[in-house]
Amino acid sequence: MKAFMRASHLATLLLPLFAAGAMAADSLLTLKIIAKDGRFTPDKLTGPAGQRIKIEISNQGKSPVEFENLQLRVERVLGPDASSFVVLNALKPGSYTFVDEFHPQTGKLELTVK
Repeated sequence: MKAFMRASHLATLLLPLFAAGAMAADSLLTLKIIAKDGRFTPDKLTGPAGQRIKIEISNQGKSPVEFENLQLRVERVLGPDASSFVVLNALKPGSYTFVDEFHPQTGKLELTVK
């Protein structure tokens, strides 16, 4: 019985920490883009410096796309009708270019961090 009471007490103490973690995940800035026919829409995004950013990618085209930024070590390959996301760690102010390696001439996205 004492072990159960200790576990129950521990759970009561840890519950606020789990709730805080869930709230932090909810407050993650999420930016959404669509990849279609070798283009990203929108092709320009803005995000805050010093905060993590989630980018959701939806491929609505008929060919695969590769969402990539080598500097940030980000790479996602999505087939047609596939969706995925990347979470970027807190970035310094500046511009970060993402490309679609399958469509390098037209598939570009510029993320400006301020």
